[in-house]
Amino acid sequence: MRSNYRAGPAGLLLLLLTTTAAHAAPPPLDAYGDLPSVEDVAISPDGTSTANVLQVGGQRRVVVIRDDKVVFNVPAGSIKVRGIEWADDETVLLTNSATVAMYGFTASKYELSGTVILPTKSSGQASLVFGKSREIADTTRGRYGIRTIDGQTVGYFGGIALDTSGMTPRFQHGRSTLYAVDLKTNRARAVASPAGEDHFRDWLVDGKGNVAVTLDISETSGTWKITLAKGAELARGVDPAGHVGLIAFSRDGTGVIYEVEDDEGDKRWFKVPLAGGPSEEILSDIGIERIFVDRGTGNMIGYRTSGEHRATVMSDPVHQSALDRIFKAFSGREVNLVDWTPDFSKVILRTSGNKDSGTWYLVDVARRRADPIADERADIAPAHVGPISQVEYAAADGLAMSGVLTLPPDREAKNLPVILLPHGGPAYHDTTSFDWWAQAFASRGYAVFQPNFRGSTGGSDAFRHAGDGEWGRKMQTDISDGLAALAKRGVVDPKRACIVGASYGGYAALAGVTLQQGLYRCAVAVAGVADLKLMYATDVRESGDSQMLSKVLREQLGDPKGYSEVSPRRFAARADAPVLLIHGKDDTVVPYKQSQVMADALKDAGKPYELVTLAGEDHWLSQAETRKKMLSETMRFVEKNNPAY
Repeated sequence: MRSNYRAGPAGLLLLLLTTTAAHAAPPPLDAYGDLPSVEDVAISPDGTSTANVLQVGGQRRVVVIRDDKVVFNVPAGSIKVRGIEWADDETVLLTNSATVAMYGFTASKYELSGTVILPTKSSGQASLVFGKSREIADTTRGRYGIRTIDGQTVGYFGGIALDTSGMTPRFQHGRSTLYAVDLKTNRARAVASPAGEDHFRDWLVDGKGNVAVTLDISETSGTWKITLAKGAELARGVDPAGHVGLIAFSRDGTGVIYEVEDDEGDKRWFKVPLAGGPSEEILSDIGIERIFVDRGTGNMIGYRTSGEHRATVMSDPVHQSALDRIFKAFSGREVNLVDWTPDFSKVILRTSGNKDSGTWYLVDVARRRADPIADERADIAPAHVGPISQVEYAAADGLAMSGVLTLPPDREAKNLPVILLPHGGPAYHDTTSFDWWAQAFASRGYAVFQPNFRGSTGGSDAFRHAGDGEWGRKMQTDISDGLAALAKRGVVDPKRACIVGASYGGYAALAGVTLQQGLYRCAVAVAGVADLKLMYATDVRESGDSQMLSKVLREQLGDPKGYSEVSPRRFAARADAPVLLIHGKDDTVVPYKQSQVMADALKDAGKPYELVTLAGEDHWLSQAETRKKMLSETMRFVEKNNPAY
């Protein structure tokens, strides 16, 4: 049945984001490696304006469009933008982050987030949240909602209090205080105290701006409790690994929804009344990928399920009916609800997948009209998007697996050279959406397989926990089992395979040619882990010797006594294929030292390797030029060692 939703004329952003590449030949590699031309879009509460984070002419800009006119257009400079949202109809909040060198702390560098207040209608100046408060550090640690209090817009942010008794302000400790910030004046006041030493604290702020609920967790014992503002206890428990968290208020605002993980490793959601009483389990046996919260109240209004057949479920049946019609219009593509007006009259969607390299839409629900407002990668025409599909297979021990297969757009799916591209995390999963890295390889003639090995999310909790203690073991053979399955079906040539990955995927790439042999013609590890013992020691030390983090890592990695058995660095002498190491110097997640020690081990063993350093780059490849460099170096190396033609 044909949908009643129709695509309207291209929006103003399509005029701002022009394309120069011809579509007869495959797009240039930079079309894939560059940052997307659209990084985020938000709609104002009154539905008249959009705020957009764009790449225009190689420069990141923040653009506000109101009633089809550009009313705000400023460069964002070199900051790393993480998101944009409307606080009210006149104020935009821009979240960014920066890698900052720190002295006297457990780590030499930290990735710190900040929030910029951007007035769009008045003559007000942009300012950083806490920028006018000498006693608070210029970084935001958590977002707790935007509320309207006595006609004023107030934002609730976690912040770090400073000791200002000396000549220079200094940290008292690293634990967050909750502040209410008048977004018009940027004046902050503390509304909730920080956690005690060796404790973690989280809060829920209700629609009236009251800090209504507090979660406190002991990082030594794992004891946790949820309390009301005046101290009355709602729930308590013990989890040594700290697997508990506040989610939101219930739909009607009369209860609190929280999450715990049981002894079997299953995530379970509970609702407890604010008036007191027993907790009730909700949404049992449903995997939740994302929740949707009313921005004015903090009440949960819906969720998105995980798994192969993901669905967006809204509490309001009118909103659900509207979304069902909208999503039906984009059948066959990955569709994500990004933003919406409070009355749900207009929503922002992002789609990608087959024939779609990433498109943003403004949907007028009442008029049943979906207007494309921007293309993420206009230089990649629909015909150049390689076919994407999900593949089912079984691991050697019989566990059911799946992965995402991307094929070259112009080659028969038979006996193809192949790139195994395991994801990072490992608590993550790949879907049949457009993946710029996979599509870049496909455009050059390779089949690309992204296995969702055990330990991945997107399925059951049991599947996720099946990866516990299996780094370098069954998680690794799950990847090569996918290669074997595709070879058996005749899709790929197993003798022309390389393994490429970033973060955990980088670890898997290194393990593929050291812990395993005879499978791959080359390996590329971007920000990969080479030594698990070093990773464990670094993470625990930089956490301030958190016992909770130690328990979490032991849960995921197994007994530290066995880390050497699955560390590629220790088996460099067994490397049976050339290795390319790529790493950003500003990586605060997997330190650059991991690639250094792997390079040293390969050098000592006389094995062929290259080390490419990305100056000023972080773990997420946030900079356009270094991301493009990573892709070009990877492609050069792969084509040299495993030619596609």
